[in-house]
Amino acid sequence: MKIALFIPTLGGGGAERVILTLAEAFIQHGLKVDVVVSTTRGAYGALRADMPAGARLVDLDTSRLIRSARPLAAYLHRERPDSVLSADPEANCIAVRARALSRARPRLVLSQHTAMSVAAANDPAVRKRWLPFFCRWTYPRADAVVAVSAGVADDLAATIRFQRQRVQVIYNPVITSAMLAKSHEPLEHPWFKPGEPPVVLGVGRLTRQKDFPTLIRAFAILRRQRAARLVILGEGEERRALAELIEELRIAQDAALPGFVRNPFSYMRAASVFALSSRWEGFGNVVAEALACGARVVSTDCPSGPAEILERGKWGSLVPVGRPEVLAAAMGDALERPALDPSLDCALRRFGVEKPADEYLKILLPSKQTTVINGGRG
Repeated sequence: MKIALFIPTLGGGGAERVILTLAEAFIQHGLKVDVVVSTTRGAYGALRADMPAGARLVDLDTSRLIRSARPLAAYLHRERPDSVLSADPEANCIAVRARALSRARPRLVLSQHTAMSVAAANDPAVRKRWLPFFCRWTYPRADAVVAVSAGVADDLAATIRFQRQRVQVIYNPVITSAMLAKSHEPLEHPWFKPGEPPVVLGVGRLTRQKDFPTLIRAFAILRRQRAARLVILGEGEERRALAELIEELRIAQDAALPGFVRNPFSYMRAASVFALSSRWEGFGNVVAEALACGARVVSTDCPSGPAEILERGKWGSLVPVGRPEVLAAAMGDALERPALDPSLDCALRRFGVEKPADEYLKILLPSKQTTVINGGRG
């Protein structure tokens, strides 16, 4: 049996990593897996090296995602996968269109990885602001819809007038043995050597959504109170503006933007505090990853995901969105906080691989799931 996983690119974001993790899990269940993307050109292929062994990469090689419907339909007609799982609202709409164009009729499951109302309202592309309208037409035509957090599910139902009971919540499978192993790899960055000031870490695309200006301003406040350093890992269109803000606040000697790194997990293990400053999220993979790596976590209480991961503040601090002075105070408190409670290991099992993979398979292959789940591991 074959499952196709359709995503826009392999550009290094959280949704792409989740899809590759699911691909590996499905292969271990004895399934054939195709990872289908609209393009891997340039930076859009950053995760090509992370393709799991046994998965086939199918590059539709289209210059824009919106032009992927016909190439995807041709793939469905030619390859006849049993099921398709797509991620990203625009990709979901294209998957529905492609299935209608093809003569194949695979089971189609759409996954929602972000709070649609907030993402659409804040996207600079006008066509993206129309996405909720198109999703209102396309999502009911899928066989199933999955959201990565309860907050995303609630927002989706309200935004596109979709029945909430038709949206199943499956948390992202982000904590893997490979991730934990990578977190123990040596870190050569000089700021993380013994005896150096504590480091606050941020990880994510340098975009408006992540609101790194608030994190940088919060760090500048913290830096006036104590010795500390800031490292933000990631690339994006706001790099220049963030670098200029760092210079303007005169913290360039203590703040760094190293760019995209293949292994952020060793940074998470070494950091004194992990900070998420996002305006909105769908799940907030990095929050669960940072907890698993042993970092103290401070996060904005943004829609949606971080509050669910942190169990409303049980495992880390939650602060209002866009309030650098409050974020600075929380980071300072976190630096004085003792190590995480060992019972956190139990809480983090929700974000492992096996349970989410089994839940996805029950939706993707409902008539075959008993055989696949029980017999596919060998």
